[in-house]
Amino acid sequence: MAALARWCVRHRLVTVLLWLIAFGGVTAAASVTGSAYSNNYEAPGTESGRAAHLLKDAFPALAGDSDTVVWHTDPGSVREADVEQTMTRTLDRIAVLPGIASVTSPYQGSHSGQISRDGHTAYATITFDQQTEKISKDEARAVVDTAKAAETGGLKVALGGSAMGLTQSKGGHLAEAVGVLVAAVVLFLAFGSLAASLLPIATALIGVGTAYEGIGLLGHAMTVADFAPMLGLLIGLGVGIDYALFIVTRHRRSLKRGIPVAEAAVGAVATTGRAVVFAGATVCIALLGMLILRLGFLNGVAVAACLTVALTVAASVTLLPALLSFIGPRALSRRERRRLYEHGPEPEMPTGFAARWSAFVERHPKKLGAVAVVVMALLALPTLSLHLGTSDQGNDPKSATTRQAYDLIADGFGPGVNGPLTLVTRVGGAEDKLALDNLDSTLAATRGVASVTPVTYNSGGDTAYLTVVPDTAPQSRQTSDLVNRLRSDVLPRAERGTTLDLYVGGVTAGYDDFAGVIVGKLPLFVGVVIGLGCVLLLLAFRSLGIPLKAAAMNVAAVASAFGVVVAIFQWGWGSELLGIGRAGPIEPFLPVIMVAVLFGLSMDYQVFLVSRIYEEWLETGDNRRAVRVGLAETSRVINSAAVIMISVFLAFVLSGDRVIAMFGIALASAVALDAFVLRTLLVPALMHLLGGANWWLPSWLERRLPRLSIEPPECRARIPGRRAEEDALVDALVKERQQDVRDIPG
Repeated sequence: MAALARWCVRHRLVTVLLWLIAFGGVTAAASVTGSAYSNNYEAPGTESGRAAHLLKDAFPALAGDSDTVVWHTDPGSVREADVEQTMTRTLDRIAVLPGIASVTSPYQGSHSGQISRDGHTAYATITFDQQTEKISKDEARAVVDTAKAAETGGLKVALGGSAMGLTQSKGGHLAEAVGVLVAAVVLFLAFGSLAASLLPIATALIGVGTAYEGIGLLGHAMTVADFAPMLGLLIGLGVGIDYALFIVTRHRRSLKRGIPVAEAAVGAVATTGRAVVFAGATVCIALLGMLILRLGFLNGVAVAACLTVALTVAASVTLLPALLSFIGPRALSRRERRRLYEHGPEPEMPTGFAARWSAFVERHPKKLGAVAVVVMALLALPTLSLHLGTSDQGNDPKSATTRQAYDLIADGFGPGVNGPLTLVTRVGGAEDKLALDNLDSTLAATRGVASVTPVTYNSGGDTAYLTVVPDTAPQSRQTSDLVNRLRSDVLPRAERGTTLDLYVGGVTAGYDDFAGVIVGKLPLFVGVVIGLGCVLLLLAFRSLGIPLKAAAMNVAAVASAFGVVVAIFQWGWGSELLGIGRAGPIEPFLPVIMVAVLFGLSMDYQVFLVSRIYEEWLETGDNRRAVRVGLAETSRVINSAAVIMISVFLAFVLSGDRVIAMFGIALASAVALDAFVLRTLLVPALMHLLGGANWWLPSWLERRLPRLSIEPPECRARIPGRRAEEDALVDALVKERQQDVRDIPG
């Protein structure tokens, strides 16, 4: 690390130019090739997946994306001549637009069922010739503009469907701008230097920007969800600014010890930079752990997020030292530079609230530990009612045309029309056809079914499907119960004596199957991630207690963060006020990504806190003193880093995307609880209570474990280019002036 940092400092201009060229080249390539994102929730081997493939092969006309145009009149009826003429002309114009395969009007043929019983609402079905991921935004926008042109004072028009969702305006880059602005303010307050506060942001933006464009290219090579770039931005900005913050903090500390700028930058990367690489590697390993789930949808998300983290780490240990050497002593504030000039090198001692809080925790570990446990438990309670599923356009904000279309259809035809179930099967002989012809009456009498369409055969007569409309909305638990009832009871009875093998597909069935696969593999994934963390901490701190506590803290943080997410998104506490739509289920992939990301983030804080405690423990053998000093000296940096990360994550609520907002609130909650409740309260309280047991390790294991040093102690780290006697003199000064901090009575 020292050699890499030294090269970047010596060739600082070349380093900056290389990063700018990389950013420009990837951006140019992404703009030429365009994006190719795909939200394919299909899980291999599931019943809904087999239904979708069978339907696509036998009925090619149904392969394209299907959307709806909904119109509503009040007062009056949609059957009135002027309304019928207006909408017929509008649908005719839509039918000749590029990319449209067909338009099914309620005013033609046998489609009068597309007009509500009260006559106030009607809808037409628009079928594109491609799936959503291959439909351009311009094609979808042309349909919306054409349909909206028909609106008058008494006629309301709204559009729903996946392609129509492409036209919904997002928050643009407002979320990123707000997050970066808040981070800049926090950094300036922490450093007191404008130059030093801008460097972590510049470094993170270059790394994340390169990754953002790279994810667009990645979509051409593998399945990448459309929210992956925003998720990468969310994670990358948070960890990128934090990683740079830690390195700049170490660099500034070295400058205050009188070390020259270039040597301080190299030393910061050689010490804290190693911890940054370690933390980033753990995040990447945890993210890539999602590959064991063997879901194409999550594979792309994992690789995209991992790419972002890797580039932010690379920028932190290469671009940042080059920029630090550019600004020179201005990494310190004017007052700090003046004090250094007048008084010479000084240690940076924890004073004020940090020192007082550390002593307070030492005096009251039981009470404070109990308070922390109660807080975490109360926040985790809503997790017990967690309902995994995928939100739909019924969860969009009220102002969205997709939400308006969803509500109009639900009010006029019933909520189940927004997500019907599709039953598909191969057809053998006459007995199969007879059973299928009688199946609609059996299904209509099934509890939870609102209506059933007659069976439809393909041109060869060897495949058939029928549509079942539930009584309840697609994301409702009752609809999921209906899917289970059809699969386990109703359809097996109908298949007896035939060669039929009916598959249940559709929106709800697909989402439930996807969630089921994830939930089934989640224990393995969590076990692998937590186990990896325990092994790394065991090697770093040579203790059984430290990794076990870290594992418990990770689980507690995830459970409590999910409690917050359930309260806001599933129960709807303030979701409309936040502009993220009404209550709905929690995305099934959220637990996986949350565990992966939080594992790496919490590992960063754990290492930063416990490594300082461990260093003091090795020097003194006094556990109480070690915990007190470690907490006092690290809490300020941990809290500053947490505030930055929370601000960045919460800013993504402004993105206008429910999934990204869910990630933002979940990660912000987890980081806040991890930093302010766990690392600065519960962990030190437990370490005080356990005493020397924190560092217990069986002798047989001690002899067999390899030694791993994540971050060398600052007082022992060799600063390149400095003589040993000079370092010893500065270290003696540091120790002398820290006596009052280390000896604060507990």
